[in-house]
Amino acid sequence: MIRRLGVIETQVATALNHSVTSLRFFAIHANTCSTLTNVCPLSNPLSHSQIMSRLAEVEEATADLDFQNKTYQIQLNTSEGEIHLDLNPDVAPGHCRNLIGLTRIGYYDGLIFHRIIKGFMIQGGCPDGNGTGGPGYQIPAEFNDTPHDPGVLSMARTNQPDTAGSQFFICLGKHTHLDGSYTAFGKATESSMETVNKIGSVECGPGDRPVNDITITKATVVEL
Repeated sequence: MIRRLGVIETQVATALNHSVTSLRFFAIHANTCSTLTNVCPLSNPLSHSQIMSRLAEVEEATADLDFQNKTYQIQLNTSEGEIHLDLNPDVAPGHCRNLIGLTRIGYYDGLIFHRIIKGFMIQGGCPDGNGTGGPGYQIPAEFNDTPHDPGVLSMARTNQPDTAGSQFFICLGKHTHLDGSYTAFGKATESSMETVNKIGSVECGPGDRPVNDITITKATVVEL
């Protein structure tokens, strides 16, 4: 697991990345890109969870999306309460499509927030529960001008830009050093921040993992 450093600014390269102590980086092959906003399969698996790609399921689940005429929200029912995430496809349509697709196929149901750093962020979406897993494909970065303010939804990745998969994080504070380096693509509603902050204050052990699991019991896509 990634070792926690003493200063938040120096945690960026580690705390938001997958567990780089055992991580290998993989190139994206342009000739295998899919129609899901250039989502591409991994050239090699990161973990057992990535041996089988979920890309085809995600593409099928998002075939009916209409960002021009519909507004989508992700609802996370967690063991600590509900979190509602408003998506922003205007700045990161690929990331919004990916999160919606993974949610629709039930990918996040039963997963945990495996890394929590007080005042910084809460991170979830790893099928292996240790920061190394993903859906078996990676998506290109969509860096934009959205500031990483409290409640902002952004995507975890390795130290290579086009390596996001399924792991996401929600900011607990304002962190300008993330701006333009991680793809921000949504925000927790104001009413959800109580749950976000509650999760962000739980006791954690080695690797910033909560002592007691914080579980996403059910993730749902809502059309507003």
